Amino acid sequence: MVAMALRLAVCALASLAVASPSVIGAEQQQPLGSVDGQHGTTKALISELKKAEIIPTVIDVFTPLLTVSIVWEKATADVGNTLDPAKLQEAPSVQLIDQSPDASSSTVQLTIALTDPDAPSRDEPEWSEICHWIATGVHRTDADDADELSSRLSKSKTKVKDIMPYKPPGPPPKTGKHRYVFVALAPKNGTTEKLSLSKPGDRQHWGYGEEGVGLRKWAGENGLEVVGANFIYAQNEKQ
Repeated sequence: MVAMALRLAVCALASLAVASPSVIGAEQQQPLGSVDGQHGTTKALISELKKAEIIPTVIDVFTPLLTVSIVWEKATADVGNTLDPAKLQEAPSVQLIDQSPDASSSTVQLTIALTDPDAPSRDEPEWSEICHWIATGVHRTDADDADELSSRLSKSKTKVKDIMPYKPPGPPPKTGKHRYVFVALAPKNGTTEKLSLSKPGDRQHWGYGEEGVGLRKWAGENGLEVVGANFIYAQNEKQ
């Protein structure tokens, strides 16, 4: 449950993405931060996360306050689309859009994390989870400025601080599709103070040495909770 202080600070947050059949498009995700509109697209997002078994494998059920936009130079993450790993080699731009024009400007420190729960494969995830990226200091964007900022994403990346450097998706041959899960995180207590986040001891198992353990445990230890999510599928061309 998002703390009341966080709700007041980040009353409504949302963002963009690109589409694929049977997935949620950017225009559908935008109202996620709306207090009055959370019953529609919020349920659709949670439904997709459950369908992909990201809930409960990676994260628990949460209230989406952010729509997470992930944009590479030649690819865009939508909720559940499939992308070519070759197009994901550089760290993407991240955009978090606040849909509420009346929301007070928030200085809550926002963090993005990327994890793979399907290493080396979804059927045999003995290496999972793999920590692919943690970056903090992701800025909010007002909805009115989203289109303008989006047009600049391909030209410049949002400056964030890497806690764990970006490791591009690289599913091994003959391991099927992997789920790569982006999660937006905010301090559970709503503090606006600067956070000192820990770096996982290793990418495999996020350093915890236990199969299936990773993002959820790390977030809990750092006092963070999930406020938004997005995911893609990717697989090696050799199957």
